[in-house]
Amino acid sequence: MPLVNQVSPRVELPTALERRWQTLRVLEARVEDALTRALQAEHNLSVSEYAALAALGYSDDDGHLRQQFLADSIPLNQSSVSRLVGRLEKLGLTERYLCPHDRRGVYTQISDKGREQLAAARETYVRVLKESLERAAEDAELAPAAQWLSEAAGPARPGR
Repeated sequence: MPLVNQVSPRVELPTALERRWQTLRVLEARVEDALTRALQAEHNLSVSEYAALAALGYSDDDGHLRQQFLADSIPLNQSSVSRLVGRLEKLGLTERYLCPHDRRGVYTQISDKGREQLAAARETYVRVLKESLERAAEDAELAPAAQWLSEAAGPARPGR
């Protein structure tokens, strides 16, 4: 039986590139966990549902996107986006329609109810994102990435 060290073990990946990538993955997982809990509790939305509403609501094409573009924007695979859009449609937050010029193209349009849900959930999303990055900035390994992201926390672009 191997001896158990009393000190917490450390994982020291071989290169700086691997260590930095792992740091981003850990930070993203912690932030996503906090966002998931808050969005679910306060708005009954998943992070992916919020991301889809945000992509649609802030698109420069009046709130509608081809589903493949939406999948790339979130990012999720095409089948996951189809299921996600189906859930949002059942909730009355989006609508789907076929492209009039290419019947294979499926578009998703955010509804007025979806825009209202997005506006309410965005306040929670931004608040929890900022709080999560503040907590991560207290962790020596996560601090550089958290601070870099927090630098972008200035005012929103006009009209947003």
